Amino acid sequence: MSDRGIAAAGVYVPRGCVSADEVAEAWGTFDGRGIDSTAVPAGDEDAVTMAVAAARRALDNADADPASVDAVALATTTPPLAEEELVPRLVRALGLSRETRAWHHGQSTAAGADALETALNAEGTVLAVAADAPTGDLADGDHALGAGAAAFVVGDGAPVSVEGVAAATDESPGVRFREADSDEVTSLDITGYERAAVRETTRSAIAGLGLDADDIGAASLHQPNGSMPYRIAGEGVVSDEAVAEGIVVDRIGDAGAATVPVGLVAAVESDTDGPVLAAFFGSGGSAVAFAFSGRLDGNEAAAVDGGEAVSYVESLRKRGRIVDGEVAGGGANVSLPTWRRTLDSRYALTAGRCPECGALSFPGEGACDECFERVEFERAPLSPEGTVVARTIIGQGGAPPEFVELQEREGAYGAVLVRVDAADGDGSALMPAQLTDCDPESVEVGDAVRRAVRRIYVQEGVPRYGAKFAPVE
Repeated sequence: MSDRGIAAAGVYVPRGCVSADEVAEAWGTFDGRGIDSTAVPAGDEDAVTMAVAAARRALDNADADPASVDAVALATTTPPLAEEELVPRLVRALGLSRETRAWHHGQSTAAGADALETALNAEGTVLAVAADAPTGDLADGDHALGAGAAAFVVGDGAPVSVEGVAAATDESPGVRFREADSDEVTSLDITGYERAAVRETTRSAIAGLGLDADDIGAASLHQPNGSMPYRIAGEGVVSDEAVAEGIVVDRIGDAGAATVPVGLVAAVESDTDGPVLAAFFGSGGSAVAFAFSGRLDGNEAAAVDGGEAVSYVESLRKRGRIVDGEVAGGGANVSLPTWRRTLDSRYALTAGRCPECGALSFPGEGACDECFERVEFERAPLSPEGTVVARTIIGQGGAPPEFVELQEREGAYGAVLVRVDAADGDGSALMPAQLTDCDPESVEVGDAVRRAVRRIYVQEGVPRYGAKFAPVE
């Protein structure tokens, strides 16, 4: 095939994780063979925020100008809204061009394959992103479910080139599904039927690539648990050693459409020789397999290790499984037109530069903070990092109504003033923000922090996203 392939990759895994032992202690059992822990999204995280984080890492690793991205293909089975295009959120949060082509794939765990194949078949520089955080019945099906995201910068002349794509389809209903009025994935729990459907369909797709099993250096296979990849690979399809290179479900749990992509990053970063195999299975009965040659020189897959342990009860609270989210009173009612008009400021991408005195003001509307003249500000790109100049803690009962659900999930949160330099080094701006991904008590004045896109709150059923700041590690 052509030299088109993966130029760079990025992985994002939520900071929190809950151990299988914690879940087993609560329920007397753990329904997730081969899984040691699962990633736990924070109260302000979802598929959009994780996709942005992984994509930003991939762009940084590619040393790519966001304006050079021609298209974005996003895969998720857990969109924050049942109907609304999500890619425009990524485009704006990442500072991509407004001419960026958008594709959105969903409906099954094979959506990650759809996004990757779309990017490989397109022209120019394309971001393929998979992000997911599935939920299930707390008593059993939810035990194995985790979260995460992977992103690939796809283009020509890439160090990892695609050598083949093959597919197989065989109707297999009930293996994994989510009813129209439910947020929970489930199955008919017919073990033998489910295993056979996944194994045989995925093996058929792999066979279509014509690879010699002994030559495969690393593989990321469909992994809803730790045993299924080895069931697929059995009987000489892929060696156990190659499968082990792409196993990530043991540490992040079943991350839906994102699990195989995260494992693919581990596989293409592995110190092995020979083709890299990625094989996806989609509930309903479809499978897609890819063969790649080459490797990436990176360590993105390390993100699956070293999460911060949380208790099982805390994990349920962070995921919104045991909070009601009821809001009493009014709160900040920012109209969508106003929110949209100020998106670059809300994502902390730009400040306003005064044409009269040259000073920076944030958000850059109305009067200049320095000379106090009312001007038409020029937009000035900002650095992604800043310095805390003031910090306070918003305790229980102190949050405005729109942040009640966040406080139910996360507890007390930090509010800060951050000094952020202009990207060109000419001046700085002071901006208010919330802290995220940290114990707010641990953050002090003078600490370095880095911008992160998170869900700010939901108003009239529509999620509002913007910048928060996390400590620089």
